[in-house]
Parts: sequence; C-alpha cells; structure tokens
Amino acid sequence: MEQKKYFFAVDLGATSGRTIIGSLSDGKFNLEELTRFDNHLIETGNHFYWDIYALYLEIIKGLKLVAQRGINIQSIGIDTWGCDFVYVGKDGAILRNPLAYRDPHTVGMMEKYFDEQISKEKVYEKTGIQFMNFNSLFQIYAMRKAGNVALENANKILFIPDALSYMLTGNAICEYTVASTSQILNPMTGDLDQDLVESLGLKREQFGEMTAPATIIGTLTEEVQKITGLNAVPVIAVAGHDTASAVAAVPAKNEKFAYLSSGTWSLMGIETQKAIINEHSYELNFTNEGGIEGTTRFLKNICGMWIYERCRKEWKDAAAANNSDQTCLGHGELIAEAMKQPAFQSIINPDDAVFANPSSMVEAIKQYCEKTGQHVPESYGEFCRCIFESLALRYRQVFTWLKEFADFDINVLHIIGGGSLNQYLNQFTANSCGVTVLAGPQEGTAIGNIMLQAKASGLVKDIWEMRQIIANSLELKKFEPQDKDAWDAAYEKFLKVKG
Repeated sequence: MEQKKYFFAVDLGATSGRTIIGSLSDGKFNLEELTRFDNHLIETGNHFYWDIYALYLEIIKGLKLVAQRGINIQSIGIDTWGCDFVYVGKDGAILRNPLAYRDPHTVGMMEKYFDEQISKEKVYEKTGIQFMNFNSLFQIYAMRKAGNVALENANKILFIPDALSYMLTGNAICEYTVASTSQILNPMTGDLDQDLVESLGLKREQFGEMTAPATIIGTLTEEVQKITGLNAVPVIAVAGHDTASAVAAVPAKNEKFAYLSSGTWSLMGIETQKAIINEHSYELNFTNEGGIEGTTRFLKNICGMWIYERCRKEWKDAAAANNSDQTCLGHGELIAEAMKQPAFQSIINPDDAVFANPSSMVEAIKQYCEKTGQHVPESYGEFCRCIFESLALRYRQVFTWLKEFADFDINVLHIIGGGSLNQYLNQFTANSCGVTVLAGPQEGTAIGNIMLQAKASGLVKDIWEMRQIIANSLELKKFEPQDKDAWDAAYEKFLKVKG
C-alpha cells in the first residue's frame, strides 16, 4: 500500500475559516477538519476592516496542532475570497489591516473612474471582468482619491492569500487566479494591465511576481518554525481564489461540462482555453477569471441560497421572539414542506435588485409576487418552493447563455459546494436546464486546494489526473431531466415575470 501523504489547507471565507488536513494515497483522498473559526469584520473610523493578524494567528494555531499530533505535512496552501489586499511598507511590515470589500468607500467610484480615467467599455475589453464596485481597481482608486496613507507608502500590494503566505514565508508573490478578480489583470497577456496599473498611480513592480497555481512560494520562516514546532515546510501558491480552487475540484471526465458552485451565492460557468470578451458577454455582464493550467473560468454570479437563508433567519428570529417551537425550521422540514406545495404558483427573479439586501426578505418576496400579479406565498413551504423553483429557472437562463458562448456541446452540469446537498434543488436544476446533473463534492474548495498542493509535490501530473482522483474518492449523485413540458411552460412564465 502506498504511504499516505498529508497536506495542510487553509480555506478562508468572508464569515469563517477552517484549517484542514488532506491525505492522499492509493489514488484517493481524505479530508479532516482541524480547526474552524470566525472571520470578523472590524468597524472603526467609519470603515470596515479584516483582521489579517487574527487570520494569521488562526493559521499558526492549526500548524501548532499539526506539530503536536506529529503529522508530517508535505506543504501548506491558502485560499480566500477575492478583490481585497494588503499594503506592505519598505521595511516589510504590513501597513494597517486591509479594508474589506463591504466597506462603502467604493460607492460611486466606478462611475468616477470611468469619467476620469478609462471608459467602462475599455476596462471590460482589457479585463473581461464583470463590474462590481468592490473590485480592486475601484477600491484602490477610492483610496487614492481619499489620500489613503497606507497606499501612499506601499512598497508592495498583496492580495489576501498572498499576504498570508508572505507572513509565513517572507516571499511576496501575485497568484494568478486571485489577481484575476481584481479587474486589473489582462487575461490576454496573463499579467496586470499596464494602463490600468498606471491609472491608479502605481507601478507594476509594486505587485508581486505573477505566479501560477501549484507553484512553491517558499518555506516557513525560522520565526514561524520556532513558533509552531514545524520544520521548513513549503508553502504552495494554490488557486488562491476560493472559487478557482473549487472549480479545480470538479470531477469532470472531459472539458464538455458546465459547473455550478452552489452556496449562499451561485457561480455558473464553463472552463475555456481563452477568455471570452465581446459585446455580448459585456451586455450580459459575464466575467473571465483565472483558472488552472492557463484556463479561464467564464462565469456569471447568480444569487444562490441567500434568499432562502435570509427568510429562514427571519422566521427563526420571529419564532424566538414569540417563544415558539422552531423544530419546523430545520432544512429537512422546510424542504419537505416545499415539496408538498403546488408547482410554479409563484416565481421571482432571484437576481432582481429588490432581493440584494432588503430589511425583510419575506416582505420583498410578497411585494414582488403581488406586483407581478401572482399568488403571494403565505406558508413556509410556499416561500421555499418559490425560491427553489425560481433559482432553477434562473440557472436555466444562464445555462442557455453559456451554451451560446461555448465552442463545445455541454453534456453535463456539475454542482459543487454546500448547495450540492439539496437533492430537490438539484433535481429542479436538471429538469429546468434539460441536462444531466452530477452533484458533489460538497467540500470542493478544500479539495482543490489540497490537490494543487499534491500537483506541486509531483504526486499528480495535471488537472485531469486530479479530477480522476476526486471522482474515484466520491460517490456522485446523478439527476436526469424530468417533466420537460411543465418546466418549459414555467420558463416562459419566468421570462415574462422577470421582464
């Protein structure tokens, strides 16, 4: 039997983080969660910050646990959310905690940038990235306009996973997939765009060297070795952007697939050899983000389980205030109630602006249905049925667009992430899109992180061997399309309601 190899993955989200041990042997992998912790936003001085030192400390805690247990890890890899970054001074010290993408300082900055620097059309032509006011391009521009002292004194600008790797190794890099979320990277050249960098009053050398996933950044510094009790363990640039790591873990057999990373937000896309940047992709606001081995993740962000989770929180808060029994508000109970309701009574567009962050999601759904002349949901089950069916219909719309853009026939849709556990939504998605759905893995991000470390260590040769190992280690659930006529009719209704 092949000896097990162990890898240490750090998976950081906008609300929480985890450290994980992944092991690989005999063509299969296994995961064990070591620690889980909160990632707190700090509100002070009218701004919102991430606590980069607290995140570093949580990584150190996980590494200490590895040393205490005597686990011989081959390497360390870190993935996080995109867009945010850290400034580093000439002396190598971090200049302040990083501002968070949720900070309102970027409101209105996109429009100012387009007016004062480079046009919206030109920015998209250069980057192929969808427009969001918190993209790094607009964050830095807002800071420049505000006279941000950390920016003015920055010697290096490091995206969050690269900043944490820097704190472990002392080496500053710019990992490709996370850099691609910034709206500063040009996918045609594979590097940061000179015009965009200069428009921010910066120089290319202020960012680290562009680094592909599965590259060794360096080893733990002597300081970190002393603190943790580990030796000079290599730190790997995995796919630093968490979605890129998740897509790397899609257990596809060939390139003819689409993926749906399903969670609070859903990301649906395809893997392409080149970026797709044209008038049509610009109009539909599709994005081109960096993938593995030179690929592009051509995708669209869709509101995912956010609406459902917000409704569920409202119901639980109301029940708690009334000292009511909450046993009916478990996921299983709510889904069971949803399936008892008549189909397609109420349909919403999950990506309508009214559902972005309303004070009451329940009331927003009621008002939308009333405004569009539909049945207004009343029971928990009716709300949930409305949400799940509407998500599946929105997925169909985006899937239809992807088929138009793809230069290959898409014969399967892989659903990964926490949403892959919702079997009813998976079946609705297969019915709506008219395609075979394969669900799993749930832990795509951590698996992709670990597999890219395995590639860096020479245990796997490429993405297809990675995906074969993942497929061998999991039992994927298959969903075939059903009820075509009913879903076709519902889609027509969705397009009319959506407007």
